[in-house]
Amino acid sequence: MYMKKNELKAALFDLDGVVFDTEPQYTVFWGNQCRLYHPEHPGLELEIKGSTLDQIFDLAWTGELEAEREKVVERLNAFEEQMTLDYVPGFVNFIASLRSDGLKTAVVTSSNRQKMENVYRKHPEFKSYFDAVLTSEDFAESKPSPDCYLRAAARFGASPGECVVFEDSINGLRSARAANMRVVGLLTTNTREAVSPLSDCQIENYLGFSLAAQLKNL
Repeated sequence: MYMKKNELKAALFDLDGVVFDTEPQYTVFWGNQCRLYHPEHPGLELEIKGSTLDQIFDLAWTGELEAEREKVVERLNAFEEQMTLDYVPGFVNFIASLRSDGLKTAVVTSSNRQKMENVYRKHPEFKSYFDAVLTSEDFAESKPSPDCYLRAAARFGASPGECVVFEDSINGLRSARAANMRVVGLLTTNTREAVSPLSDCQIENYLGFSLAAQLKNL
């Protein structure tokens, strides 16, 4: 379906792997935790990508392991404090171009507000890039439910057809698809083969990427 540029009202971004190139770091952290608690389930850290902490715990830290949740949270908080938060290449110029074109922009993340406070400390300019930041506390159902993206669209008075989503995780891509929004898949976390069926186009990063040029295909 062809969509004129001025028919797009909002660009909605996941955080990790979309704004920040952090997924390799989280893979290391969760890989260590999963090997410690679930040596019988190799690759579990890949299956939980894009999940909230509550979802991860409900899936893999149940029964006797519930007593270990607090330790995992402490390790995660300490890990996030020292994480490197590098923007995905080309992101800063790309988001600036969207905002200069009058598009509303939002982060829609499964991370919690505590994580975002760490982001704001490390990147004081972060809030200037977005009109809204929605965290796990802001929606009733987490990805792959479409709830988070539908709430973000409603925040701007936009219909799903007036929104484009930037996602990298399988759960996030499914969430955007279920919301009936156009989807740009970042290849920072998963292979093109995994991302392609759940997105309208795929990019390695934002360098040289023009949303206006892609709208006719989205």
